[in-house]
This record gives sequence, structure tokens and C-alpha cells, in this order.
Amino acid sequence: MSQGFRIPIAEDRRVFSPIDRASYTWKKEYAKRTSVERVNSRLDVSFGFEQHTTHGQRKMRMKTGLAMALGHIQEGRPEKMRSLVS
Repeated sequence: MSQGFRIPIAEDRRVFSPIDRASYTWKKEYAKRTSVERVNSRLDVSFGFEQHTTHGQRKMRMKTGLAMALGHIQEGRPEKMRSLVS
């Protein structure tokens, strides 16, 4: 007797994930996702990107780089405007 039926992952990957949602593996992977979301939220607040319309890592990297350069200039350290490290 079968306990369920199989639906291909290609049907809808968000609903039918390759890892069972009731498993310990899922909980560990989901915890990683939520921790990354917390970091992203802190970055948004720190850099003032809550209301951004920038999509994509390349564009966001450019925008954060410009924000860092502007911050160095405003702090009176124009020689550091190319450095992403404080």
C-alpha cells in the first residue's frame, strides 16, 4: 500500500522541493536562509536601501560602493574613497 504519490519537481519547485519539509535537513537549510535574510535586512537598514529598486548583485555592489565612497568623502577621507574596508 502506497503512502503517497509523486509529483515531478518540474511542476512547481517552490511547492515540491527536493528536500522533505518535515525533515531535519530542511530545518537546517531553512535556518541558513533565515540567517542570511537577517544579514540582508541589517545591511538594508545600515546603508539606507530599504526603499531601493535595484535588482541584481552587480548593480547592488555598484550602489554600495558608491555609498561607501560618498561616506569616505563626507568624513574628510577622499583618499579612502576607493576602499570598501573602513
